[in-house]
This record gives sequence, structure tokens and C-alpha cells, in this order.
Amino acid sequence: MLTTVDVPTQDGTADARLASPDGGGRHPGVLFFMDAFGVRPRLEEMAQQIADAGYVVLLPNLVYRSGRAPVVDFADLSQPENREKMFAALRPIMSGLTTELALRDIESYVDYLTAQPSVAAGPIGTTGYCMGGALSLRAAALLPDRVAAAASFHGGRLATDAADSPHRLADRISAELYLGHADADHSMPAEQIELLEHSLDAAGVTYGSEVYRGAVHGFTMADTAAYDESATERHWTALLELLDRRLHPAAA
Repeated sequence: MLTTVDVPTQDGTADARLASPDGGGRHPGVLFFMDAFGVRPRLEEMAQQIADAGYVVLLPNLVYRSGRAPVVDFADLSQPENREKMFAALRPIMSGLTTELALRDIESYVDYLTAQPSVAAGPIGTTGYCMGGALSLRAAALLPDRVAAAASFHGGRLATDAADSPHRLADRISAELYLGHADADHSMPAEQIELLEHSLDAAGVTYGSEVYRGAVHGFTMADTAAYDESATERHWTALLELLDRRLHPAAA
């Protein structure tokens, strides 16, 4: 079941999708961080697929300060000309979502999710795509006692020279991580992958890190030309195994 909900934040109200399994009961929570194209039918499908595996999933509109989702007119992203138009419209919106603002919202999202009657007591998991991959790792570092599993798929800029680069947070993470990288991804080249892994190793973080050969940035997004069916299925296996292992340990 998928519903639209409003999440109170320090700066207003974020619209979000809440996906739950059928049949009632209480289930572990998962916070889903969107890609740059935002909350749309594809991400709703993905959130529901996670929910159908036994989780309650919150998919917030991270750029709610610019309006409710969809914040721009959605187009057929399989066409290059439409992608460019979308990026042109999204760039000023995404540039307004600073790391500081994103971090300020994360605890609000987690508080809302864990307060749901359908969410079981205990830690949650996170997953993120493209830009959401960095936020998934940031959430694990920000709330180490509340996030037990964090995944990033075709995440970009995870280990840069920036002072706030996600790899610099490794020593704050207690969650188990899974990192699914796209092959030949300009936003996450081999040298960044190596630096990220080195930082996680040095901090003693438990993680899996794999490069999906032949897959391009955005490979899980079935509504874009980047979609790769086999890589996406591999991603589902890795994600659900991680969540089951850390949030459903008796069933893993």
C-alpha cells in the first residue's frame, strides 16, 4: 500500500510516500533517498517493492522547499532531449539542497518513519540512488545508533577532496554498508571507489563494494535510457540481503 504523507521538518513540511506491506503487522523501517529526478512513479514502484519484501518505506521529496513532487514537469527520460530539459530545470533546485539542509532534514524523516504504528521497534535501514547514495551514507554517520544498514547504488561523489565528502565520515558509521557502483561512472571513478574503500577499511566498517561491469550511472531507473535490467536485479538481491541480514537477523 502506498500513500502520500506530510512530514514535519525544521523548515516546513516535506511531502513523502509511505509504502507498507499488505496484511498489517509491524515491520522494520527503511528510508529511501531519491535520485536527482525526484519522487515519481518509478521511485514509488521501487519503494513498494521494498515494502513487499517486509518493510515500511518512507520516500521523502528531498527538495520540498521548492514545491511538492513532482517539482518540475515530468518527461520521457528515455529521450536525450528531454533529459537535458529536465536537468536544466532541476539544476537550480538541486543546488539549493545543500549538505547542511539535507542533514537538517534526515532526523525528521527518521523520527516520522519510526513513529508509524506499522514500524517495528529497533534500527532502520537506508538506501539511496545517485545523489541519494551520499545521503544514505550521511544518514548512517549522523545517526549511528538508529541506522543499522545503509546502501548506495550508482552513488556519485562519495570520496572527493571536499571537506564534507562522505568518505570522511567513515569513523562515525556503525551500520553495515553496501555500495553498488556503476562501471565507468564519471561521478564515481575508480580512484574515488578506492579512496572510499580505504577509508571504510581504516574505520573498521563492515561493507560490500562492487562495480557493476557494463552498467552506467542510473542503471536502476527503468524510466531512463540508463536502465540495465540485469544490474537492477543484482541490486535488488544485494539490497534485500543487506536489509534482511541487519533488520531481520532471525530470517537471514
